Amino acid sequence: GQLSALNMVLEATVICVDNSEWMRNGDYLPTRMESQADAVNLICNVKTQQNAESTVGVMTMGGRSPEVLVTPTHDLGKILTALHNVKITGSCNFCSAIQVAQLALKHRQNKNQRQRIVAFVGSPLEDDQKDLVKLGKKLKKNDVAVDVVNFGETAENQEKLEAFIGAVNKNENSNLLTVPPGPHILSDIIISSTICNDKDNQGMMGAGMGGSSMGGGFEYTDDAMYPDLAMALRISAEEERQRQEREAKKAAEEGKPAEGGSTEPAAATAQEGSMYEDDDDMLQQALAMSMQQAQPNASMTQSAKEDTSAKATGGAEPMEEDDELQKALQLSMAGDGGSSAAAQGLLQNAEFLTNVLSSLPGVDTSDPRVQGVLVGMKGEDGEKKGDGKSSDEKKDDEMKDGAK
Repeated sequence: GQLSALNMVLEATVICVDNSEWMRNGDYLPTRMESQADAVNLICNVKTQQNAESTVGVMTMGGRSPEVLVTPTHDLGKILTALHNVKITGSCNFCSAIQVAQLALKHRQNKNQRQRIVAFVGSPLEDDQKDLVKLGKKLKKNDVAVDVVNFGETAENQEKLEAFIGAVNKNENSNLLTVPPGPHILSDIIISSTICNDKDNQGMMGAGMGGSSMGGGFEYTDDAMYPDLAMALRISAEEERQRQEREAKKAAEEGKPAEGGSTEPAAATAQEGSMYEDDDDMLQQALAMSMQQAQPNASMTQSAKEDTSAKATGGAEPMEEDDELQKALQLSMAGDGGSSAAAQGLLQNAEFLTNVLSSLPGVDTSDPRVQGVLVGMKGEDGEKKGDGKSSDEKKDDEMKDGAK
């Protein structure tokens, strides 16, 4: 039952990496070596996820002789570091490497672990087919299962590897996976193969089957077999659900003003008024003056319409009226009506121009040249108007007379 299935996935695995000169080839993207490294990383993760007690080791087959990089371990970090440091050299010593891998498995710490070798062959096999069959029978006798990934020189190695797997196979525990070059990714082919989906480990990569699902296409149908994994998956799924809810709520809150603007024009106008109230006063003045400079007639009229619309809807409190804006509006209205008398009067009002200039960014009204122009305008205004001077202009004249 469940116990026998659990024992089947309790394995000590040694992965034999082909690091011969043939691995520089780029027919498997990005290279044979890098695609192999990704596939080894994948298999290590799958083996340890199937059973937390399973161990994985790595060794190389190229160079002068096979070399064990990491003996079977739970620490995937060691395996990744070892893979990163593998150098491409020499040719592949397949038979010797398999024998070394069998020796490493023989000395595994947990004797309850089943023994498995996963060999990547990406270069022509120099070993004779008779030697391969003899080695396969020895492995079968010692209950060592072997999975071989035949890539790169697929056609040349196919017959030899089929004979080898036929000799080692015991109760369908060994597999030969041949992956020809193409646009596909090597690890994608392996993850959907029997190498990652042991027939005794029901539920792995199950399509449409119930159970706890996990990223990458894994599905575990029996939570009782993997209680720790099932709990971790449930916690992860709950955290992801809460995160998505928070993001959706935040997006909904941020999206309200935009939605209101598209469906309810009156409410949007009222909201605009309240938004302008919250802005900095200096920014409002600068914006008003820049609009006045660009379009002295149309822009001011439009601003007045928006302000009136905001008041009519009652959605926002009316803003404090700006004296300069009112006068500018009178100026534009006077221009639209064809009467230039009011406009001329406003333009000749030195006090009005002083206030306008003081609100413009970068203009210093205390500058002597600006003062000279303003004083000159006051003098001209006094000559033209005579007795009809304003009280401020009379005071200025009195001050000038006193100075004389």
